[in-house]
Amino acid sequence: MTFNEPSLAQIKPSRILVIKLRHHGDMLLITPLITELKQRYPEARIDVLLYEETREILAANPEIHQIYGIDRRWKKQGARYHLGQEWKLLYRLQQQRYDLVVNLADQWRSAIVTILTGASTRIGFAFPKRKHPFWRLCHTYLVSTLDHSTKHTVEQNLSALTPLGIHAYGTPTTMNYTEADWSQCQSLIPEKIQKKYVVVQPTSRWFFKCWREEKMSEVIDALSGMGLHVILTSGPDTKECEMVDTIISGCSTPDITSLAGKLTLPQLAALIDHARLFIGVDSVPMHISAALQTPLIALFGPSKLVFWHPWQAQGEVIWAGDFGPLPAPDDIDTNTNERYLDLIPTDTVIDAARRLLA
Repeated sequence: MTFNEPSLAQIKPSRILVIKLRHHGDMLLITPLITELKQRYPEARIDVLLYEETREILAANPEIHQIYGIDRRWKKQGARYHLGQEWKLLYRLQQQRYDLVVNLADQWRSAIVTILTGASTRIGFAFPKRKHPFWRLCHTYLVSTLDHSTKHTVEQNLSALTPLGIHAYGTPTTMNYTEADWSQCQSLIPEKIQKKYVVVQPTSRWFFKCWREEKMSEVIDALSGMGLHVILTSGPDTKECEMVDTIISGCSTPDITSLAGKLTLPQLAALIDHARLFIGVDSVPMHISAALQTPLIALFGPSKLVFWHPWQAQGEVIWAGDFGPLPAPDDIDTNTNERYLDLIPTDTVIDAARRLLA
C-alpha cells in the first residue's frame, strides 16, 4: 500500500496508541519509538497495549500515559470469560478516541484491535506473511519491511514512524525505576559492597543461550580476585534458581550474594544501574544494562546479532561463533540441552572484565 507522506507529516494527534505483543526485551526496545513520538507530539497522550506479563518493563516510563494489558491467562478461565475480558478491553480502548495507532505487532489480534479503535490514522507493517486484504483494511498505512533483515529491532520499530515524517536512527532505549525499587535492592545487599559490585545474570528462560555453570563460576572467582563482590540474579523459574545455586557451589570465593528470583524487573534495573559492570547472556537484563549505560559484557550464541545485540551499549559483545561453528538461529530447537556458549573461553570474558573495570 502506498501512502502520502506529506499529509501524515502534518497531522497533530492528541491521543496515540502503540501496540506491541511480544516478550519483555521486545517491549524495552520500543522505548525509542515512544521517545520519538513524544518529542514530535509533546502534548500528546501516548498509551501502550501489551501482554500483561510484560507491563513492569514499561511501568515507570514517564513518557507513557496509560498501559493496557492483554492477559494470556484469560483463556484458562473458559471461552465466555475470555471473550468478556477481550470485549471489555476493546471497549476501554474505543473510549479513548485515538487519533493515531502505531501497530508494531504481527498478530491478527493486533490488526483487529487497530481497526476497531476507530483511529483515523492506523500505521502497521507490510509483513510478508500478512498479505491478506483484511490486514490492509485494518491499517490506513503500511510500512515496508523489505530492509528489516539488515536492521536492529530498534531500527525496525522506528521505521514505522517514517510515514509521519519522523526519520530516527540512533534514539536510545530507556529503562525507568523508582527510588523505592533502589531502596528495596539496598535492603537486600550489604552496605559495604553497594559501590563495588558486579551483577551477573547467567540465566535465560532458554538454556541454549546459557554458558556452562563451571565457566561462570571461574569468572566469578576472578572478579572476586579483583576485589569485587558479585551479585547473581535470575528469573523466578525454579530451573534458573537451581542454575544459580550450582554456579555458587562451584565458586571458591565467599564474595557472592544471590538475589536469584527475588527482584522485579524495575528493581533489577536499579541494581544494574548502580553496578560497576554487568555480565549476562542474551536476555532482557542485558537490554536493561544497555539502556542504563552500565558497562556490560554480553555473551551471545546462535542468536541473530543484527536484531538483538545490546543497543548503543557501553561494553563488549562476545559471540560464540568467533570460537567455533554455530547452527543457524532458525534451526535451533529451543528445548535443547545444548550449551552453544561453551565455545567461549573463560579467559576471554575475564580479560574483557579487566578492560572495562580498569
